[in-house]
Formats: sequence, C-alpha cells, structure tokens
Amino acid sequence: MLSDKPFTKENLDQYLKELAKEYRKRSGKNAPAEIILIGGASVLINYGFREMTYDADAIINASSYMKDAIHAVGDRFHLPNGWMNDDFKKTDSFVPEISQYSKYYKTYSNIVTFRTVSEEYLVAMKLKSGRQYKYDMSDIIGILWDQEKKGDPLTLDRIKKAVCDLYHSYESISDEIRHYLENVIADGNYAELYAHARQYEAANKDILLEYQEEKPAVISGDNVNDILKALRRKKEYKEL
Repeated sequence: MLSDKPFTKENLDQYLKELAKEYRKRSGKNAPAEIILIGGASVLINYGFREMTYDADAIINASSYMKDAIHAVGDRFHLPNGWMNDDFKKTDSFVPEISQYSKYYKTYSNIVTFRTVSEEYLVAMKLKSGRQYKYDMSDIIGILWDQEKKGDPLTLDRIKKAVCDLYHSYESISDEIRHYLENVIADGNYAELYAHARQYEAANKDILLEYQEEKPAVISGDNVNDILKALRRKKEYKEL
C-alpha cells in the first residue's frame, strides 16, 4: 500500500500510540495484540539514512477490533484506507519465521506490542523481494552502511545465515540479486553505491510509470520485473 502522506519516525510513533489507545478502547484490557512492522517502517525506525517512507506494512496478530482501530486512526489523521495492513502475507517474502527473528520496539497502552525487523534479517527480506523499482536495493546498501557506522558491520556470512533462517537456502534468492549483494559488500563504498542505487531505482520507477500510462492494467506483481527488464533493454538500445 502506498500513501500520498509520508511517514516519518516521529509521526509514525504518534500513529502507533494512537492505534494502541483506540484498540484498547474497543477491545478492553484483556485482548493483547502484537504488530511486527516490516519493510519501510522497520528501516525508518532502526536506521537514519531514510527520512520518510510511504510503506506501513505489518504482520498483525490481534483480535478483529484492530481493523476497526486502524480505520479510526486513519480517519482521525487523514490517512488512506489501509494505512497499516498485512497484505505482505501474500508475498513471497513472508514466512512465519519472521516473527521469531523480529525485535521488540515499544508497547503502548499496555496492550499493543510493536516489533520490528532489523540488521541481517531485514536485508534478507529485502533480498527476497528484490524490487529494482522501489527501495529494496538502496535500503540494503543503507543498512550495510549504517551497520558499519555503528561498528557492527554485516558480513556476507551473517546475511547468508539470515536468508537460510528465513527462506531455507541462500539460493532461494535470484542469481542477479545475490551477485549484486556480493559485489556491493566487496566494493564497500556504501555512500557512493547508495546514491547510485537511489538514482537507478528512481529511473526504473519513471520507466514503469510511463509504460503504465501507455498501457494501463498490463503491469502486475507477477510480470513487473520482466517488463522492467525489457523496457530497460529498449531504453539502453536507443541510447547507443
């Protein structure tokens, strides 16, 4: 889900706090809930290289009152419908093991516990998704960069283990994405690589948006990568 109202770390915390209050008001004191924030929200909370995100994806473990609470908070702050959702569960990146490797973030109203995914497990999830038209590649580089600054660098072995923990095999990641990761780590110039990745992702997004305007309803989650590769080849051929 994409919102036209970006989330920052500050306003995201405000929405989470309000969500917990609203959920408690509706469900009472005896229906605890757990929400694992993933993707852009986890990047925003755990790292400093991104100022905002348009993603509010989560793994939601709660009673049916949570859906109503999400709608109520969305209406209060003029957020789009489904500003927080668990559609992520329908993607290839989702596995139940993510909960096991998530980390505690905060508890609000003594009833809703929020967790995030960080470090090598967040990298593993980004590798599995591997979208070259969103922030997956630049997020991976940004996480590597920030972990290095923290004095806790992510080695390739740590990342491989995380991929195996979640997806059972390092080879479950495409050859292209694995080689990309290995080249990035070998290079190590994360500042320059991050800037390049952001430019590349922005260009890819523009290519897809232009194509979508010409041929609406053609692009889907199943074919977007193939279409992007074909469009990039066409663009590069024209530039020769």
